Amino acid sequence: MNKQAKTSSMILGIAFVWFTTHFGGGFASGAQIYTYYVKYGIWCLLMPVLAMLYNAVFFVYCLRFARKHEVYDYRSYNNAFYGRFAPIFSNLFEVLYLCVMCVAPAVAFATGGATLSTLTGLPYLLCTLLIGAFIFIVAIFGTDLVRKVASVLSVCIIAGLLVVYIPNIIAGSGAIAQTVHAMTAQPAPFGKALYAAFLYGTFQLANVAVFVQHAKSFEKPNDAVKSMGIGWIINALLMVMVVLGLLSVCSNPDIVNQSVPTLFMVQNGVGNNVLTPLISILIILGAVSTAVNMVAAMVKRICSGLEKSRPQQMQGRKITSRQIAVALICCAVDFGIAQFGLLTLIQKAYSALAYLAIPVILIPYIVHMIATRFDTKQVK
Repeated sequence: MNKQAKTSSMILGIAFVWFTTHFGGGFASGAQIYTYYVKYGIWCLLMPVLAMLYNAVFFVYCLRFARKHEVYDYRSYNNAFYGRFAPIFSNLFEVLYLCVMCVAPAVAFATGGATLSTLTGLPYLLCTLLIGAFIFIVAIFGTDLVRKVASVLSVCIIAGLLVVYIPNIIAGSGAIAQTVHAMTAQPAPFGKALYAAFLYGTFQLANVAVFVQHAKSFEKPNDAVKSMGIGWIINALLMVMVVLGLLSVCSNPDIVNQSVPTLFMVQNGVGNNVLTPLISILIILGAVSTAVNMVAAMVKRICSGLEKSRPQQMQGRKITSRQIAVALICCAVDFGIAQFGLLTLIQKAYSALAYLAIPVILIPYIVHMIATRFDTKQVK
């Protein structure tokens, strides 16, 4: 593979990193898209594009800064980015990221539990307990396996979404056209739709902690523009696809009470006998993989400082009792948070993360862009 091909492959690969980070159980279930977009009428066809453009601008800035200044772990990146204000904002970012690390797995627990409950009719509490037990076991013994199959799993989930949504969009084109006509006749307030999209994009900003490590792969800082431009297109198109799919069943009043709108769409659409188990498995797998990665990261985060104080020969053990205990506590906390329900977590917890991100990420980044003229001027 020549140099140009390697560069193009790297740019495309990091674009997909954005999608796989953005994508999770809440996305696959359709709950996020319904809550932040479809509920706001005809604007749901435009707002996902604007929200992802908003994210793309900030992620380009983040990746470009990381590559230009060669800071590839998020603590070093934050210290460099916030400069003399780092003692305040780097630590505030740690608090924000800790909240993300609690909420995101809880949403995954809730997504898996809600899907399993809808599919089997079992109580939600029992389903989240079963999902939680499975996540705990995999987080302790199967993290390496999850990491190895992450790319394949992401491709399978994307392919599964296409298999599920495209036939239902085609078959429901008449219902979609009627829904769009009705939404156009009585449009929801533009301001409310824009604000919902703003909140959605803002709680996604915490992903800068995940992205900075990938900036090292860029040949030059401006590769970030191409990569995130492609990422914007990928994310926006798939979000609009989910919006169109959900519009095919929006005329059914029961959708308001659905925790897993995608499953509801499939059950009321074409090929439901085949597609219902398929999408259910994919949603659960997506939720489990997200939760496993988050729980494993939290365990590593908590135990890393403790491990330094242990004798060197003890640090080489693959799985310690302390790691098991921390993983169990993390899963128990996430299980407890999940009992608030998937829709409540997506509507309330994600919005709370957005409000936390405004003073920690949004405002400082805007100030930094202005003060440094988009990182072209040195600030003393």
